Amino acid sequence: MNQLRITEIFLSLQGESTFVGLPTVFIRLTGCPLRCTYCDSAYAFHGGQLWTVQRVVEETAKFGARYVTVTGGEPLAQPSCLSLLTRLCDDGYSVSLETSGALPIMNVDSRVFRIVDLKTPSSAESSRNLWSNLDYLTSKDEIKFVIGTREDFEWAVRMVEDYQLFKFTPTLLMSPVFNKIEVKELADWILSSKQPFRLQIQLHKLLWGDTPGR
Repeated sequence: MNQLRITEIFLSLQGESTFVGLPTVFIRLTGCPLRCTYCDSAYAFHGGQLWTVQRVVEETAKFGARYVTVTGGEPLAQPSCLSLLTRLCDDGYSVSLETSGALPIMNVDSRVFRIVDLKTPSSAESSRNLWSNLDYLTSKDEIKFVIGTREDFEWAVRMVEDYQLFKFTPTLLMSPVFNKIEVKELADWILSSKQPFRLQIQLHKLLWGDTPGR
């Protein structure tokens, strides 16, 4: 059945990626097979309500924004997520998908901007990285590293070199774990690495704190 378990749908400013600052409708799907130590949406692991894809699309339209982010949890854990992404693209939205990188992205509609996490050591889930996903990335997709320690940063730099990540996409994002390391500290590490990482500071958290639905 073409249904999805939904935790929330809300309008906010995009706080991450190259779409940062744009009014965006967020569709947060329920459930995730990972348990990252720094997860900021654990409230979406359970619960939620079953919605049809049609109802989700209708609710999204009420907000009047042209940018939509499908997030979680882990959206791709629900098979109907693929249908939702395609439907949103068909309706003319600019659509991004935030995914853990632990599930295959090969069947995601090619019009979707895929923001793929590569889990760092401090997440305790780095063994779940599905490296074959790299083969399906395009230049408009983005790779994200969430950095909680110096070890995480050094690991990320090694992955860039070992996998030649800039071959797959020019956009490699780095974000500090909220309230774990200072943004300035991560900025200094990036500058010293001489790699063109893009620092992101989770604008929504600067504006509203670590509040669900913002």
